[in-house]
Amino acid sequence: MYQDLRVLYWWPRMKKDRTEYVTKCLNCAKVKAEHQRPSGFTAYHPQMDGQTERMIQTLEDMLRACVIDFGGNWDSHLLLVEFSYNKSSHASIGMAPFEALYGRKCRPPIYWTEIEESQITGPEIIPETTDKIHQIHDNLLAARSLQKSYANKRRKALEFQVDDMVLVKVSPWKGAVRFGKKGKLAPRYVGPFKILERIGKVAYNLEVPPELSNVHPTFHVSNLRKCLADQDLQVPLDDIRIDDTMHFVEKPVKIMDPDVKKLKRSRIPIVKLRWESKRGPKFTWEKEDQMKLKNPHLFTAVAPS
Repeated sequence: MYQDLRVLYWWPRMKKDRTEYVTKCLNCAKVKAEHQRPSGFTAYHPQMDGQTERMIQTLEDMLRACVIDFGGNWDSHLLLVEFSYNKSSHASIGMAPFEALYGRKCRPPIYWTEIEESQITGPEIIPETTDKIHQIHDNLLAARSLQKSYANKRRKALEFQVDDMVLVKVSPWKGAVRFGKKGKLAPRYVGPFKILERIGKVAYNLEVPPELSNVHPTFHVSNLRKCLADQDLQVPLDDIRIDDTMHFVEKPVKIMDPDVKKLKRSRIPIVKLRWESKRGPKFTWEKEDQMKLKNPHLFTAVAPS
């Protein structure tokens, strides 16, 4: 938006004025999603990335370090890179992944030490394996605590003061899982509400209106956003139905049209639904099998073709 306006208009501090205007706009605050991640969310964080993501990062680092030697055929050396990864000791578990999985050290193709004689293992391997599992578990807990201490040093929870005006996060919910789509302009926050009391370090008691009498007035700090708009403005609750879990309540009224979503190797029956909303009729495409389980009465009213 700034680049579009700059072509036609410009004045000193234009970019800063635009930022302040959008920040104080109540309509923008209730709909606009957070684009900046919290400071604690880094590229590798124990609370966000899983095992697969971390392994991919390590694999990329290994390939990047050897890409000069491999030249253009680096993909043919992926097996060697995987072998090197599995036989290298990991600081989190205190041993190599191969040893943790099979209970013995990995023997590379070029083995310079003396090869021991093969032995038949019996029931005595069970307590040894159990002890090694407990050891790996303790090492993982120690590594997790260490990473947590590093992350908490730079993380600071959002704090509010009594009598501050805040917005409460809500979630649109129609009781159906669609094809990865959601209402982009659906309100994400309602309010503003006044903070009456701080409960503990991360919870606040709010002054909620009678329309939200079925909602508990205590909210976690992660569900709150400071309202910078004028206090005389508020998000109306007359057109929004919210249940006790802070989700929008919209009920399907009628099946308008059935169809089949064609994928590469499958066909998914879908139906076009009309939803009950005070803002006007809304139409969405939902999976037929899921809607039959949650709203079977809609299909009994459909006339047979």
